[in-house]
Parts: sequence; structure tokens; C-alpha cells
Amino acid sequence: MSYARLIRPVIDRVYVGARWAARPRMEAFYAERGASLGFENSLFSGVLARPMPAEALADALVYTDGDMTAELAQGVTVVDADGTWHLTELGRELALFAQRATAEAAAELWSAGPSLLPGLASAPRLADLVGRVLAAGLATGGPAFRAMAPAYEPDDASPAMLLTTRLGALRHHRADAHRAAWRAAGLTVEEIRALPGGPERQAIEAETDRRDEPAYAALSADERWELLAGLGALPS
Repeated sequence: MSYARLIRPVIDRVYVGARWAARPRMEAFYAERGASLGFENSLFSGVLARPMPAEALADALVYTDGDMTAELAQGVTVVDADGTWHLTELGRELALFAQRATAEAAAELWSAGPSLLPGLASAPRLADLVGRVLAAGLATGGPAFRAMAPAYEPDDASPAMLLTTRLGALRHHRADAHRAAWRAAGLTVEEIRALPGGPERQAIEAETDRRDEPAYAALSADERWELLAGLGALPS
């Protein structure tokens, strides 16, 4: 099994665990401002750094209905004549809170669990390793990843914020790779969602691995296992 495929569920577990832990506080904050969770809540790594091109947003939302009506109606975002999506002042406030809440929830989760075993990497070290993978991925990532990286990181970002923000951006490298793989196979989004296990599915996953793997070449073999073990030890 490729390293890229091996680490992906570990990345997902850590990041999604932090996001779910943060959800109640985000919903309360949004409700106070008459808004509901939207694209800025899940794509804060990128939209806080730069406007999102239409192609990147379409890819990021390809497995959903892609409806941005609520964000527009609530004044969270605007779209310009080129189809590029920009956060409004309200949208930026919400996205900044989503980033902060995710980091705070992650820090709480990680501090509540057992301490990392001797020899395993700390959050600052893990954030550094993921940051190097992100930088390398700029050469191979697709539209959504290029919209998400480099990720937005405030000057006072905590180690938990750096790690969760970078993991959120990194997930889009493999997501782009997977979309490119099933599109190259001539499939639609409906067809890939319905595709059962078997040789065709295995071929698409192998092609996804091939496209995703180069980003991790930024790390040595020892560093790749250090990253996998360190993330694997984090509670979620």
C-alpha cells in the first residue's frame, strides 16, 4: 500500500474529529449572526488567504449539490464577473471564527487524551512536517488544492491552529488527485459514487495514489513514519 493511501484516513480522523468537536460552538456563533454553516466554515484554510476561483470551488463542492444560494443570501460571500468567490466582512469574521474554534477544539481533544508516547512528534513538529508536504504539493495539486495552499495562518497561530489548518488544506491534494483519476477514466461524479469495489475501482484508487504520493517526497522515509505515528497518536 502506498504511503499516501496509508496516511489519508489518519489525516481525516484527526481533522474531522477536531471539526466535529468544534461544531457546537460554531453553530452558536453563526446563529448569533443570523448565518448558517457554509463553504467558509469548511474551506477556511484557503478562502481566508485568497478569493476562490470558480473552477476550484466547483471541484471542492463536486460531491454536493454545489448550491451557494445561502451564502449569497446571508451576505457571507460575493461572486465577481469572472466567477471568483470573495468573502465579505461577515464571511471573513465567520471563517476566522471557524479556524479558531477548530484549533481550540483540537487542543482540548489532544490535551484530554493520553500524552504522546516517548519519541512521537509534538504538535509543532507535526505542523512543520505537514507544512513541508503542503509546499511540495503546490507542484502537483489540482485547482482546489491550489486555492487552499498556502494556507492562511495568522501571526499568533497556535501549534494546534497550524496543524489543523494545514491538515485541512492537505486533504484537498488527495481530493484533487481522486477527481483527476476518475475523470481520466471517463466517469461522472454520479458514476464514481455508485462504482462498486472491483478492478475498475482499484485502478482509480491506484491512480489516485500515484497522483497524491509525490507531495510526501518532501519528507525522508523516517519523517514520513514520524508523521504517521504522531498523527495516529492524537486523540479524536
